[in-house]
Amino acid sequence: MKATSIPKRDVIPQASPLTQYLAHKEEIDAAIAGVLQSGKYIVGPELTAFEQEFAAYIGVGYAVGVASGTDALVLALRALNIGPGDEVITSPHTAVATVAAIELSGATPVLVDVEPETCLLDSKRLEAAITPRTKAVVPVHLFGNPADMSALRRIADRRCIRLIEDCAQAHGAKYRGKRVGTWGDMACFSFYPTKNLGAFGDAGMVVTANAELARRVRALREYGWERRYISEVGGANSRLDEIQAAILRVKLRYLDDDNHRRRAIAANYSLALAGQVGLLAEGPDSESVYHLYVVRSQRRDDLMGYLRQRGVGTAIHYPVPIHLQPAYRGRIGEEGDYPEAERAAREVLSLPIYPELRTEQLNIVIAHTREWAARS
Repeated sequence: MKATSIPKRDVIPQASPLTQYLAHKEEIDAAIAGVLQSGKYIVGPELTAFEQEFAAYIGVGYAVGVASGTDALVLALRALNIGPGDEVITSPHTAVATVAAIELSGATPVLVDVEPETCLLDSKRLEAAITPRTKAVVPVHLFGNPADMSALRRIADRRCIRLIEDCAQAHGAKYRGKRVGTWGDMACFSFYPTKNLGAFGDAGMVVTANAELARRVRALREYGWERRYISEVGGANSRLDEIQAAILRVKLRYLDDDNHRRRAIAANYSLALAGQVGLLAEGPDSESVYHLYVVRSQRRDDLMGYLRQRGVGTAIHYPVPIHLQPAYRGRIGEEGDYPEAERAAREVLSLPIYPELRTEQLNIVIAHTREWAARS
């Protein structure tokens, strides 16, 4: 496939929340106007409706809107009474928010290395990391690809620890036919603007099948109130506002179609780039929603620069594993402790993927990547 030149106006971004807004502009504008005209801006009918619709979409009984995906994890941990003196296991190859949330709850993060084929938490290594202080494991459905939830659920049940899914990148993904968010005791979603279901600012959600846990999160998100102005427990201010809820209600209606398009784009990438760059695996029991399309190369930085020069935007998710971040190095790990995560950080590169990516843009990205591989 011969690469074609890209005029400056046709620079292809790695992600594009703006194009999704433009795709649904009339509906989104009307939803925002409706909230503005209602005079109800915090914890109102739009949030209630979105919580019900999102819970039904995921297949759980309860959903509680909060201010961000990070807050969702913090409040889920607090609702489970996990805090100082407790350990929570997660992955070293994830957004720093996952580990930041564990520390914000007062608990201690413990890391388990990732599988080389998927960059997901390696369930085969989990049990060796469990101690008497371990209270939960937080698997991350990274890049939209579900973790090995059957194995993780078995281990959690056998060792009597909680399972909290980090679904920040996996809205609508499925494992063994069930959506992620239904496998854990609780699950947490982010609606950051670039996510498969993205707001126009920060927003998040905690979902669960347990009514009591939902009640606790609902109280914790608003100062610990069971009754207005009466704090039964120490809580926070973490509310998903009415404007974001209204926007998300519009976009939720298109989520399955958008995910179908992401999978189609990913299939084209995988077919065209096999043997050209390293590709991540999608498990046989999994249906990824490709929040990101990630390739691997030992010459990653060279590929990134080559594509940048040709107007193709890319990103690195993530350039430094958690245990080597300045804030955590020496506290939860040192260089060499998690070799697969460290190797992934040196090699991964996210190519452009979003539902509005045009076929001609996709073909340009493929052509330039193949061109780079041929000359490498």
